[in-house]
Amino acid sequence: MEKAINRKENKILKNALITLSILFLVLMLIVPLIIIISGALSEGFGVYIKAITDNYTFKAMKLTFTATIISIILNTIFGICVAWAMTKFKFKGKNLLGTLIDLPFAIPPVVVGLLLILTFGRGTFLGDLLRNYDIRMIFTTHGIILATLFVTFPFVAREIIPLMNTQGTDEEEAAAMMGASGFYIFRKITLPNIKWGLIYGIILCTARTMGEFGAVSVVSGHIAGRTNTLPLHVEILYNDYQFAAAFAVSSILVITAVIILILRNIVEYKAQSKK
Repeated sequence: MEKAINRKENKILKNALITLSILFLVLMLIVPLIIIISGALSEGFGVYIKAITDNYTFKAMKLTFTATIISIILNTIFGICVAWAMTKFKFKGKNLLGTLIDLPFAIPPVVVGLLLILTFGRGTFLGDLLRNYDIRMIFTTHGIILATLFVTFPFVAREIIPLMNTQGTDEEEAAAMMGASGFYIFRKITLPNIKWGLIYGIILCTARTMGEFGAVSVVSGHIAGRTNTLPLHVEILYNDYQFAAAFAVSSILVITAVIILILRNIVEYKAQSKK
């Protein structure tokens, strides 16, 4: 009798938790997505097409994708290097390095943008030094790329470090004793064991880069057609009371987010199936 009561209570609790979870997802995810799509089409399909094919939208999209691609490439290289160093070698300051990797998670993006201005802005040592070589970081594409790099560089490293720790060093040491080169060991032994974690980290880095607003907003200067990414372009359209156009441009980010979500689920499925 007592077991039956416990089973009934567990079933009620399970149903209540599932219901709350569904309601939360509907209110926080599904409803906003519906509002964005309906808002984008509120003035007709013609207005929607005009908004997403506008010259400023195209330039914002180009800048966003450029910053994303560069960030992915550099963060992937950095993530692999730092993960290799932390898991395959022993050295002083290893814990400090691990703490520094997590630093972007702790610092608000707006503060990151402010720090970049204080480091590379006019009147600073580095800023003036770079200007002597005709290189400007703040209010340029370079600053946007630097900001996105700062806020996204932990993602790849933090995904593959646990995998490389689990992998250990036995296989690499055995291959090295047999005369294999470092690059061969990485390509044939290390990379196959971390490839799904690496891909997952790249996907997270992509999503974070495309949606970055705070740090980019501070260092961009909001120069139309030059330093506005898609999130910044949405803000400008919305502040100008061009609501349909703002929702239309937002839909580009929504569609991209859905694609990234699908890719993430595929990677998770592949990774689980390999275990």
